Amino acid sequence: MRWTQTFIPTLKEVPADAEIISHQLLLRAGLVRKLTGGLYTFLPMGLRALQKIENIIREEMDRAGGIEVLMPALQPPDIWQRSGRYETAADVLYKVRDRAKKEWVLGPTHEEVITTLAANEINSYRQLPRNFYQIQLKFRDEIRPRFGLMRAKEFIMKDAYSFDVSDEAAMASYQKMYDAYTRIFARCGLKAFPVEADTGVIGGKHSHEFMVPAETGENEVVYCEACGYAANIEKATSGLPRTAAREAGAEVEKFPTPGVLTIEALSRPPYGVAANRQIKTLVYLADSKPMLVLVRGDDQLNETKLMARTGATAIRPADVKNADDLALFAALGAKPGSLGAVHHVPADWKVYADERLRGANDMTTGANEDGFHLRNVSMERDIKVTEWMDLRIVGSGEPCVKCSKPVKIRRAIEVGHVFKLGTKYSEKLGSNFLDENGQQQPCFMGCYGIGVTRTLQAIIEQSHDKDGIIWPAAVAPYQVCITPLNVATDGPIMTLAEKLHEGLSASGVDVLLDDRDDRPGVKFKDADLVGFPVRIALGEKGLAKGIVEIKPRGGELVNVAPEEAVSKVMELLAR
Repeated sequence: MRWTQTFIPTLKEVPADAEIISHQLLLRAGLVRKLTGGLYTFLPMGLRALQKIENIIREEMDRAGGIEVLMPALQPPDIWQRSGRYETAADVLYKVRDRAKKEWVLGPTHEEVITTLAANEINSYRQLPRNFYQIQLKFRDEIRPRFGLMRAKEFIMKDAYSFDVSDEAAMASYQKMYDAYTRIFARCGLKAFPVEADTGVIGGKHSHEFMVPAETGENEVVYCEACGYAANIEKATSGLPRTAAREAGAEVEKFPTPGVLTIEALSRPPYGVAANRQIKTLVYLADSKPMLVLVRGDDQLNETKLMARTGATAIRPADVKNADDLALFAALGAKPGSLGAVHHVPADWKVYADERLRGANDMTTGANEDGFHLRNVSMERDIKVTEWMDLRIVGSGEPCVKCSKPVKIRRAIEVGHVFKLGTKYSEKLGSNFLDENGQQQPCFMGCYGIGVTRTLQAIIEQSHDKDGIIWPAAVAPYQVCITPLNVATDGPIMTLAEKLHEGLSASGVDVLLDDRDDRPGVKFKDADLVGFPVRIALGEKGLAKGIVEIKPRGGELVNVAPEEAVSKVMELLAR
């Protein structure tokens, strides 16, 4: 391919609305162009890289026993209503109407569609296991699209869905996908690592995310260098001990705290109650039902854990500025700052407490009377806890839950996610089979996603320098750029350029010939910006000495004889 025959509109300046380096390079290297917020057109170079990632995914999915299908992006809402996600995923669903005013859903994912297919087509254990996958456009109603392809309204995703006869068999399918993902990201040149993860609105009991370390990542990962423990901060736990118990002999005592509305204010004189001896009381609504959530004063609540542990499909904190919530605070007898769980808790309210408070005494909490607190509070004696849970956010430096060494926290980009779903969808959508005894059983399911467009940008985020992208050879739009410094068609430089182009192409290398009649500096800068793994420069001075210049992207320049150029390039690409 010649540069003048394709379309690579590089930019010298950084686009004003591109916040992170990978987004900037996507635009500057001419890979994509923005149509509007969250919507992008893939240009030839971006499309070639995207297709190479897709091909790697297909090869590894097929190797792992996946069966490729293609499902409708436009879906009837009734299957979403049957699964229960029409309500729980409402915030991200695009809903459209046809000319008959009938409603449809643009799919952000396809659990409902594939389970409906399985319900109609699979009826015997002899047809299992099966793992169907597709690579397709998805749609998500992002309230704030940002970071280019990382958080877009329209994106390309590989999603797969396994069906098995038992939970044990489903775990084997899960492991196959886990292993396939490890191979996929390695072949794409990504340093991705798996972490324990929350299942979110998709549901399920067993889940791992594949993360790419990046300072601009939207996820935080808790990890231990000593033993390898790693988990999304929404899932992570630590080995911190429970609150130290003290003598619980003293009776609960109410004392005035006028104007004290925060943990910090209560810790200052004249009160001097350390944050770790305070009980933070939060009012939440889970699926519209009120409840109290208790965590230690120096801890922060992890809302994702709360949702997962309670089984709620939607939660939110009660707000004194919301007129509908004022009755909740009135039922307790106080506003935030003076709330507690010792007195005046309605009988139908559940009280969830973080495990770190279990057994704690000599604690201080709100008295459910504005301007007053209670001291000498014992969790076991004075508070009726409905259920104890791990509800806190883990902090850097806390002991690892597995080996007790200090954990660290780093930011990362999620590129893949695997779930073991169980029978959540099969039971609701009727995906059943007859077992060996002729008994009807629900299929055990798993689902497995890779953000294809997100993976492309994650590669750039992880692999670049000040001059541009550094593509791994396996996913580079073109692996080699031949740069003749004189493009006269009848000259020896172009003759050699054409010969090298032919030789590399015959060897299976994707090669681009930069035949633009432009200055060498412009060509070299563009080659570095676009990120070709290898650049071959052909100039009159070098040719007179019997050499061509070969430069691996980010590496040292190598001079070789023209007849050795093809073999040298093959050697560099094989590293």
